[in-house]
Amino acid sequence: MSTLVKESFLQVNTNYAVKEHPQTERLYHIEIRGEAIRNFLEEVKDKDISVQRLEYTPYERLIVASMLDDHIGDNFGQVIRGIIHDRETGGFTLGLEGVSKDTDDYVIFATAISYHIGSSNFDAMSGKYYARFTVKDTDNSDSYLRQAYRLFTLHTDGTFVDEPTDWLLMMKMVEENAVGGESRLLHLDDWKELDKFYHHPLAKHTFTYTAPPSKNVTQTVDRTTFFKQNDKPCICYIDQFAYPETIEEAKYLSDLSESMETDEAVIELELPVGDLVVINNLFWLHGRAAFEKHPDLNRELMRQRGRFVN
Repeated sequence: MSTLVKESFLQVNTNYAVKEHPQTERLYHIEIRGEAIRNFLEEVKDKDISVQRLEYTPYERLIVASMLDDHIGDNFGQVIRGIIHDRETGGFTLGLEGVSKDTDDYVIFATAISYHIGSSNFDAMSGKYYARFTVKDTDNSDSYLRQAYRLFTLHTDGTFVDEPTDWLLMMKMVEENAVGGESRLLHLDDWKELDKFYHHPLAKHTFTYTAPPSKNVTQTVDRTTFFKQNDKPCICYIDQFAYPETIEEAKYLSDLSESMETDEAVIELELPVGDLVVINNLFWLHGRAAFEKHPDLNRELMRQRGRFVN
């Protein structure tokens, strides 16, 4: 990343600081002063804004975003929007700095962050604008999402729904007896073999994506793997739900996935409980490393994903 780009985002303000992420220069880590978070949560409580209220009344999600911005100040919302839209980075982590361990507070805080970025899509899996899901020792899921002891391969969200999915937020809510299971991330521009697959004859081929029953989505969607935005390559891909029609198409997708999984630029992100990561879903891929076996494994994550709003 260029020094000029870094300097445009790295800053220290009264209530927050933007720093280079300790694991990668592709992400930023934002530290918000605990007092600002505490004052925000107290105002939320005083105004009786609950998680249910955010679920039932969509405009309240924008209200809590505005409240957080008021407590942090110094163009906080503008800064995180700038990071997400910037091709050189497109991602950041931050958390509640230990101010609360209440998972309802986590949902409200994350919503205040996400509604600075854009508008959340309806999540059919949960029937809400967000989804909370657990990973345990045993599971009968029909996808890799809850299967703890195998690699959850790199992908983008929104492949099997007919709506824009521009950004993704993931927050760690609970973690017990967990070793491994790191979030795996790959920025498209760091992928060594991007040009090989982007210029392949099948790069713009339309593949059909169909979700399994657990996703509660019955439609099928036709998508190309690669497309352009702002004259830069973007990707829409998941291995599990693509239905190629020929051996050649299947080999292209298989080779693409294998290339990404083994790329040396893949980041295994350390994310503490109460922290979240937001990435641009158009040029970041994400997955999860396998956990080590434990009979009492318990990890809960929250997901929000949605579209940019002009």
